[in-house]
Amino acid sequence: MTIRDVALIDESKTRYLTYALSVVNSRALPDIRDGLKPVQRRILYAMMHNLHLTSDKPHRKSAAVVGEVLARYHPHGDAACYDALVRMAQNFSLRYPFIDGQGNFGSLDGDAAAAYRYTEARLLPLASEIIGDLGEETVAERDNFDQTQKEPVVLPSRLPNLLLNGATGIAVGMATSIPSHNLNEIIKALLLVIDDEDANTKKLLSVIKGPDFPTGCAILNTKKELAEIYETGRGAIRMRADYKVETLARGKKAIIITSIPYAVEKSSLVEKIADFIIARKLPQLNDIRDESTTDVRIVLELAPEANEEQAMAFLYKNSPLQSNFNVNLTALVPATPEAVYGKPIQVSLKQMLEEFVKFRISVTRAKLSYEKKKLEERIHLLEGLASIFDKINEVIAIVRKSSGRINAAEQLQKKYKLSERQALFIVDLHIYQLSKTSIDEIMEELKTKQKRVAEIGKILKSPAEVKRLIKEDLTRIADTYGDARRSKVISDFEEPEYNAESYIQHEDVFVIVTKDGWLKRIRQTNDPLTTRVREGDSIDFTCAASTADSLAIFTNFGNLYVSKIYDLSSTSGFGDPVQKLFKFADGENIAVCRLIKKDAEQSEGELLVYTRRGMGFRITASIISDTKRSGKRIMKVTDGDALAGVMDVTKSMFLLVTKQSYAVYFVHSEVPVLNSAGKGVILQRMPEEDSLAVVCCVDRKDTLTFRLSKGTADVKVSTLTIGARAKRGVKIAKKGSVEGLVEQ
Repeated sequence: MTIRDVALIDESKTRYLTYALSVVNSRALPDIRDGLKPVQRRILYAMMHNLHLTSDKPHRKSAAVVGEVLARYHPHGDAACYDALVRMAQNFSLRYPFIDGQGNFGSLDGDAAAAYRYTEARLLPLASEIIGDLGEETVAERDNFDQTQKEPVVLPSRLPNLLLNGATGIAVGMATSIPSHNLNEIIKALLLVIDDEDANTKKLLSVIKGPDFPTGCAILNTKKELAEIYETGRGAIRMRADYKVETLARGKKAIIITSIPYAVEKSSLVEKIADFIIARKLPQLNDIRDESTTDVRIVLELAPEANEEQAMAFLYKNSPLQSNFNVNLTALVPATPEAVYGKPIQVSLKQMLEEFVKFRISVTRAKLSYEKKKLEERIHLLEGLASIFDKINEVIAIVRKSSGRINAAEQLQKKYKLSERQALFIVDLHIYQLSKTSIDEIMEELKTKQKRVAEIGKILKSPAEVKRLIKEDLTRIADTYGDARRSKVISDFEEPEYNAESYIQHEDVFVIVTKDGWLKRIRQTNDPLTTRVREGDSIDFTCAASTADSLAIFTNFGNLYVSKIYDLSSTSGFGDPVQKLFKFADGENIAVCRLIKKDAEQSEGELLVYTRRGMGFRITASIISDTKRSGKRIMKVTDGDALAGVMDVTKSMFLLVTKQSYAVYFVHSEVPVLNSAGKGVILQRMPEEDSLAVVCCVDRKDTLTFRLSKGTADVKVSTLTIGARAKRGVKIAKKGSVEGLVEQ
């Protein structure tokens, strides 16, 4: 064994590049010519070439197909191979399936297919169009993984499959996501490209209305948006479910969902809508039922006097009933139609059509050349037979006197100047084929074949004639397999008006926030003090509120978050952790909660924001109403410090008291108002071992009672001297530390 020293970085680059190229070319991306990934191509080829599972033959176990593909062509896992087979049989995954599946092949609800030992498969008639004229030297072949057999580089497809069924895949550093389209429209576009090489995207979109998804649904892109997507090869298709309103028994009304966006699992969709109804976030709906059979039928029972447009506006915004299909027209594009490998390129609609036309021209010419070659071989034999027709008795005599087949052929070659193949052909003829009738038939065959060779020669010399044949093929396919669109393209549409207030069920509740940061709401018929909390936890904040109100949460890191009370979990359980509602950082906790009444004027007034170490500033109260659920930073907190409180500025003086009972008393105007996040100013100086215990607004006439570690202490504000901020202050209690304010 030889050991070589190599640089790790060089070896890593080389091996990763090899891996990346393998994924791109042999797994993830489809070829622009037949629109198939390698595993799909090998499944169809094995079913046709090896197992002969055409549409007129009985089904065979899927296990037999998977085994054949893995044994001969595809050296990968059986699960991936079977998944590809299943997908090609699902009419909700592919717009035009290629495989006729028998058994459980999954469902729109997301159910998985049964194991391959239980299901059976055969090809559908449409598959013969994508397999095309295989075996007639129409496409290049290559060795399989163990060099024991040949497999086609691509299938000589008569269908523009990449546009018809689309494709999705993730390679290394690139991906593809191509939507499906309607066969009739794509073939019209191909005919347009064949007749007019200068046809632009605008002209192509006069026949291609847009994608046509297997599950139907409406497409909400404008013509301008679609044109940009098809020109650049990238963009988003907006899909929306179709619905209608029906009157049920007893005068009840219901919304009937008749189609859903592509790639959305119906069961998950129904479950999500049911969760909205159970959580009372969608008061317009009373119930949901899935009555789907082969067609989608999801029944949304409307509440009395409910507006169906409001209900659908909510669902379009908050559920997968409206989704995006992100288009990325990336495929393997060969340098020539006959090339073995292609290069991954993001293409436009016109490029996709042009590449397919080039491929069909190459395949058609190769097919004609193959036919011509076979005809010329037959003509050569027939010409030899015709040349000895008048001397048939001599030929028979020579054969009878010869020592064998080879000897007879050699004598015929020498005497009548025949080729070896002609001589062997004559020797191998049965005696009845030398009758006058048979000879006449052979001569007629010779004339017919010579005529056909001449026709092929003319076609091969005329590009227009080659294109004519391609157009005839495309027209025949459209007539045989074409169908109506399933997806409606709605360029001019009105977005349903979404007003969050319309979906709030006004209810009087108690808001519960625990010390460990669990939040919930309960009805006011319940006692908040007896509500369930987690072991070791306790209630930190509670207040009476309406579901239309909001909860403002200030954190120790100086961030502010605001949530509707309605969005809090309504439960008799523990509720939800605050991290489920907001993106808290590690170590971030709730410091202060404030209830924001819906009808209260939040733009007026000021708040004092302060930290445990005595830093602070004033802000306008409107900052809360301007905060979205994603939150905002309102204070820059230094290391070792934390936001401790937020207080309404209602009086002209501030009184601050530390735990060690030192107090400062100053005019509130000494504290600046900040319009953006800042550290603030020093409100009160204190040693490291001390911290703020009480912050309040006071008047000279106020008397405060402080709760101490040992009893209480009454302080008349009038006895304090008005000072300045940033001082240590005077001591107001001789014994015990200050723990809080009893009353004011």
